[in-house]
Amino acid sequence: MPRFIDTHAHYNDKAYKEDAQEAIDRALEAGVFKILMPDIDSKERKSLFALCESRPGVLLPMLGLYPGSVGKDWEAEIEDMMRYSEKEIAAIGEIGLDYHYSAETADLQKAAFKAQLELAAKMNLPVNIHLREATEDFFEVLDSCRHLALRGNLHAFSGSYETFCRLSKYGNWYVGIGGVVTFRKSRLAEEVKRIPLDRILLETDAPYLTPAPYRGKRNESAYIPLIAEKIAAVKNIDIDEVAEVTTANAITLFNI
Repeated sequence: MPRFIDTHAHYNDKAYKEDAQEAIDRALEAGVFKILMPDIDSKERKSLFALCESRPGVLLPMLGLYPGSVGKDWEAEIEDMMRYSEKEIAAIGEIGLDYHYSAETADLQKAAFKAQLELAAKMNLPVNIHLREATEDFFEVLDSCRHLALRGNLHAFSGSYETFCRLSKYGNWYVGIGGVVTFRKSRLAEEVKRIPLDRILLETDAPYLTPAPYRGKRNESAYIPLIAEKIAAVKNIDIDEVAEVTTANAITLFNI
């Protein structure tokens, strides 16, 4: 059986209140042997680490302040975050910029984002990036941090090959491909065809962005093979190759 890593899933989300452990078991049965869990903010952090500690070696926590949670108290939020910095952390994430719902906090988001990029460099950790409707500001902040030699991934990537190429100029960067690649009306499959496999990570963003044919239902890491199958089809390669290369990519980036 091919072995996969889900590089982004939220099993401490309320969608799994009743059956998180069962969903994780289904992932393991599907060949997904590690799952990275992004941090959101101080309200969810305790449950995140508690769940990860219940599945050592399978659930791997990140540490970060989600852009949608950034407010005037963002510095206090990051200070709270640092109480967990001595734990085993896979990445600083999910961090970034999101102007879809929170454009009014753009300046605060950029300040918090830059501070966390600097933190990642100080801790020698990769970053897991959430980016929505803020591409130019994202690259502006990245430009200001070129000296930090950052590495990371753009999670839930749905952009163009040109955006991928632009990102690649900043060093060791990957894109996380999830359920959107399976959507019938999405153009992502055409873009993925052009993105090198050695720059791709697999992810679900569970419970969100469920791949076809389960779109509209709750997502799970057990659906990672469906995403891998679609990537294999558009690239005209075997799913075993997708599994092998994307797993190696995740192991390399996150040092797991």
